[in-house]
Amino acid sequence: MNSGQLDRTYWIAMLRRIADPVLVHLARRELKLKMPVETSGTEREKFTHLEALGRVLCGVAPWLETGSDEGEEGRHRRTCAELAREAIDAGTDPESPDYMNFTYGGQPIVDAAFLAHALLRAPTELWDKLSGKVKANVIAALRATRTRKPAYCNWLLFSAMIETALYRAGEEWDPMRVDYAIREHDNWYKGDGVYGDGPDYHADYYNSFVIQPMLIDILDIVHPLDADWHAVRERALPRAARYASQLERLIGPDGTFPPLGRSIAYRCGAFQHLAQAALQRRLEANIAPAQVRCALSAVIRRTMEAPNTFDSEGWLRIGLCGHQPDAGEPYISTGSLYLCAAAFVPLGLPGNDPFWQGEAAWTQAKAWSGLAFPADTALKS
Repeated sequence: MNSGQLDRTYWIAMLRRIADPVLVHLARRELKLKMPVETSGTEREKFTHLEALGRVLCGVAPWLETGSDEGEEGRHRRTCAELAREAIDAGTDPESPDYMNFTYGGQPIVDAAFLAHALLRAPTELWDKLSGKVKANVIAALRATRTRKPAYCNWLLFSAMIETALYRAGEEWDPMRVDYAIREHDNWYKGDGVYGDGPDYHADYYNSFVIQPMLIDILDIVHPLDADWHAVRERALPRAARYASQLERLIGPDGTFPPLGRSIAYRCGAFQHLAQAALQRRLEANIAPAQVRCALSAVIRRTMEAPNTFDSEGWLRIGLCGHQPDAGEPYISTGSLYLCAAAFVPLGLPGNDPFWQGEAAWTQAKAWSGLAFPADTALKS
């Protein structure tokens, strides 16, 4: 195997290590029975299971949709896809012991949106292959979140993502919720590829956890429906590419990155947007896909292989590099942590894609080794 093939094999194994406890126990309809709930907050047991489902599926979806169907990878992918469909059934069936909360508190908007994002990323494997009964349950669950009010921040995109999934499914949807999120985020653009999380700038990774991946994927689907949305998309695409370049430059030679801002316990999920830009082949021209793979591999190893990252039963524990409970805000619980799976979305690229070919040093690896590296620029418009 070449280095790219070795990395792909490693990524799949690590993604399965992350995802399997959630998907296997859901397929058995025993997630609530078996999953621990580590948190410093209150009432998180009411939200944590939907968090785990939505976030795992958001990360595995591209691999399930377009990963290889050959050999060992194909067997793993088919098994995981079947488990994912059974998990969706278990989480949205009102008769299931693992039926999830879509109506209590504000949090269901968040993780119903991650579930919706997964459906958009894998429309064949995670939507078309569902039975009519399961589809009806999913639609009812997504609609149920309309009783929740999103906060005036990145949460607007959660409502918009849910409505976009309803639109894609051919169901009744609310264009106003989509329009409001698109317009406000366009208004919140701060320059040089970065959006505010609401009207103000926040120094954290929420442009990668939520804002840019969801905004781009919503716009990709709905922009043909409205000239204003199309115009926003034309502005958003170069902003997204620029922000991906910034993320690439944040990855240190050893795979570390600044533990900046809230929700740092999402670990390598801080690089979802860079991973999505690679998946969608929307990197800036001066960034080779292989250097992104090598950089992300270093981050994944650094954040996921630290001792005590998983408990003895294979569940994630709060922390950035190992078990660090103080790194979790009160809204963080075991289910929240599975946003780390979003770093693995380039597994949706075929094995012969340039992303999986050869070795390439990333920017900081070059810079701190005394090698030539390109000067940075800024997005002026």
